[in-house]
Amino acid sequence: MRRLLATLMLMLMGVGALSACSLSIPADPDGTLERVSGGVLRAGASPSDGLIDIDERTDAVSGPLADLVEGFALSRGARVEWTVGSEEDLVDALEEGRVDLAVGGMTDATPWSDRVSVTRGFPGIPGSGGRPVVVLLPLGENALQFALEAYLDTEPWHRAPSSESGATP
Repeated sequence: MRRLLATLMLMLMGVGALSACSLSIPADPDGTLERVSGGVLRAGASPSDGLIDIDERTDAVSGPLADLVEGFALSRGARVEWTVGSEEDLVDALEEGRVDLAVGGMTDATPWSDRVSVTRGFPGIPGSGGRPVVVLLPLGENALQFALEAYLDTEPWHRAPSSESGATP
């Protein structure tokens, strides 16, 4: 009887271990990537010369980073709703779940990395002047960050030498 119970316990533990292996990694604890896909990407924009322009009359967002965010959203079947603000306002919005990502002139030396997640730097973005520009995201939304970085890796400026910096990204 003891042997039967021990065998059953081992089998149950094995099933538990196997089901744990079926977890999707990377994962988003808040399900951001799943919610955005086919829906709305809530993006924050902070003005930055050459990267993000904001029309003062309409709050329309444009520039190379806006184009990248729009392209990423399109690749996920989503549309973008923009929120314009200062970096600090956008970091607050990321922490409070009001935006899904934020762009501006932030680089890999950003002081916000203790409050939000930061993509790796992308120095080849047009308008960056060779600076390693990053995107800010909510802490822990790793599937969103992975998908965004994978999308950025497919951009032509990432694969070719930058005409601005003369360096290969």
